[in-house]
Amino acid sequence: MINIYTAREKAQDWVSRHRGKIPHLACVLGFTSTAMIPGISAAGATPNDRLYTAVADAEFLFKGVCSDPIYPLPPLIAGISPAFITRAVLEEFSIPLTIFNSGLPTPPPIPHIDLQGISANCLSSGKALALDMVEHLYQAGLDWGAKLAQSLERDSYLILGECVVGGTTTALALLLGLGIEADGLVNSSHPQCNHQQKLQIIKQGFSRAALLNPTPLEVVAAVGDPMQVVVAGMAIAASSQVGVLLAGGTQMLAVYALIQHLEHPITKLKNIVVGTTRWVAEDPTGDTVKLSKTIDPNLALLACNLSFADSTYPSLRMYEQGYVKEGVAAGGLAIAANLLSNWQQDQLLASIESLVKRSFIK
Repeated sequence: MINIYTAREKAQDWVSRHRGKIPHLACVLGFTSTAMIPGISAAGATPNDRLYTAVADAEFLFKGVCSDPIYPLPPLIAGISPAFITRAVLEEFSIPLTIFNSGLPTPPPIPHIDLQGISANCLSSGKALALDMVEHLYQAGLDWGAKLAQSLERDSYLILGECVVGGTTTALALLLGLGIEADGLVNSSHPQCNHQQKLQIIKQGFSRAALLNPTPLEVVAAVGDPMQVVVAGMAIAASSQVGVLLAGGTQMLAVYALIQHLEHPITKLKNIVVGTTRWVAEDPTGDTVKLSKTIDPNLALLACNLSFADSTYPSLRMYEQGYVKEGVAAGGLAIAANLLSNWQQDQLLASIESLVKRSFIK
């Protein structure tokens, strides 16, 4: 159930060290006004829907299926939220969850840690975030990464997930700003990645930012989003003590690149892997494996070999057509189900479908 795409020896060592261990999921929510650009993301059918995607996903992760959610999961262009995958595993194994608000227009209506961040301006402005805010969020990430690591049992691991609509575009901007040739390699929630649209917006941002030999945090301030530095800080601090699974695709690969460029002395890259879904790792409209190797030949990329091809629900089968693909640590939690209890395809699919059935979605 776990495919290894890069740095096989490192990945196998990481997997073997964490089998049978209960992880802790930290899901970091953020927002960028880049999400409001028409067509930029399929994580919400309209720009207004995308305003509430993160808080709705977080509410669902925390509560599961309920009759009166404050923020119902928004309609998507096709498919359903990856929160169904994440929640199914959280329920089955009682995996602890902590939700962080790194900068949202509306706070999530559930218990969470407010990091006193703000939403990012559209990256096309070249002034996504103030540098002092980026520095504040980075330090908050370092502090919380250390706290979470200290709360874990020996040889356990921390899963870091995210929800930032439009985040693959800010991820590409971050990668390019760090000097990584990532154009054409990233993914999106669309079945056909909108590479040209992303690049056009990013070029506007770089032109207006007029960066000259920027530091990594200055790149985030110009064209990034608040989640990126929080998760980077968390991973850096936690990796000095425990294993870290960066649960996501393009966005977490960008975070890994940021971690490298920040060069914090306590970082232990051997303890950090990136885990996603097969739909991201094998997306024919991007090149996730090449991107991973371009960032770092020693970056271990894993993916859960989950398939919805035989699902009874059309909304799930849409994943096989390239919609949605990943989000809120879905791939990471699917990997965790296998590590914790050797769950295979049938068990994982049955658990997810049970949740979909309870929610009355077709």
